[in-house]
Amino acid sequence: MLVTFLASACATPEPGPASLPPGDDAPLKEVEELPLPPERAVELRNDAFARARVWQEPPMPVGEADFRSNPPGEDSFPPDAELVCRFVIKYSSGRTPKFHCVLPGGELIKVKYGRRNPEPLAEVAATRLLAALGFGADRMYRVARVRCYGCPPYPQPRFPWLEAFFSRADKYVDMAPASVERPFPGKKIASPGADGWAWHELDHVDPGRGGGSRAEKDALRLIAVFLADWDNKASNQRLVCLPGGEDKDVGCRKPFAYLQDLGATFGPLAVNLEAWRKVPVWADPAACRVSMKALPYQGATFGDADISEGGRKLLASEMTQLREPQLHDLFDAAGFAQYRRGPDSNRDLEGWVAAFKAKVAEIADRPSCPVP
Repeated sequence: MLVTFLASACATPEPGPASLPPGDDAPLKEVEELPLPPERAVELRNDAFARARVWQEPPMPVGEADFRSNPPGEDSFPPDAELVCRFVIKYSSGRTPKFHCVLPGGELIKVKYGRRNPEPLAEVAATRLLAALGFGADRMYRVARVRCYGCPPYPQPRFPWLEAFFSRADKYVDMAPASVERPFPGKKIASPGADGWAWHELDHVDPGRGGGSRAEKDALRLIAVFLADWDNKASNQRLVCLPGGEDKDVGCRKPFAYLQDLGATFGPLAVNLEAWRKVPVWADPAACRVSMKALPYQGATFGDADISEGGRKLLASEMTQLREPQLHDLFDAAGFAQYRRGPDSNRDLEGWVAAFKAKVAEIADRPSCPVP
């Protein structure tokens, strides 16, 4: 059963004898953590969260965002990239096909693959949208192929004992296409019992101490509902210290909170157009109340909230700048048209664009929210 599922989820594997090109491939950490003194870790983490920003001015006007290209930067991968890496046995939560491998030079990356796997598609689309709107997001790169040396035929790191049994250092497997995940820049801020953050903690973010404003926090809640981000256990949200923000006295001067795992969006459960269409933005439109209780796990850590007019206007002003060709690019570049699971509607790019526009209209084309 397991092998059948993985085989159906995987791109065509092409094992063959080879060896990883020379280079320093001793793996570095996938996510670097901010060092905190153990006796003050809880205090410093909570203090950082109270001062965390949750939104920043977008890097460019939203209407100019390029959703077809991979995230920019000196270390970016072009969409036609063919990456080479060495398999690393590393446990990972979740049930969808993914694995870790190390690039020549030592960078440890997470690779997600499979045309029947909704997670990489949802994450590519959701992270690109959030980044364009000014929210934090991991960087997801859609590439033509990942050639993994030492990979078993169908990597799935929930079963490391099985991975070790089938892994062969003298073989490689090609995953085509594939998505590569890199974390949002910054060092993770964590303490015992708080590896991420739960939605009910968001009220602890204090604008008076430099944290996100009420409008920014409500805009974050609203975009999470828009995406139907129901798998929001605390480990799926992350608190980071932005580059240059480390401070030996306060731990971090530039904390930022963002949505870290977006593989269950555009559903429920994920990448399901008809289901996404049916999920309303507002649980109570008159009160501007949002809820995820009707979603799986009753919305997990996301509690009902009344969205302020400032939060509605902030998100509406950003979302209404998006042009229809951008939305088509968003879903096309993420691979929605090639998704091999569910009804044909899941591959209908025009249907996804229409549903997206209808949800934006729910937010933008309505009376003001009663909450100041």
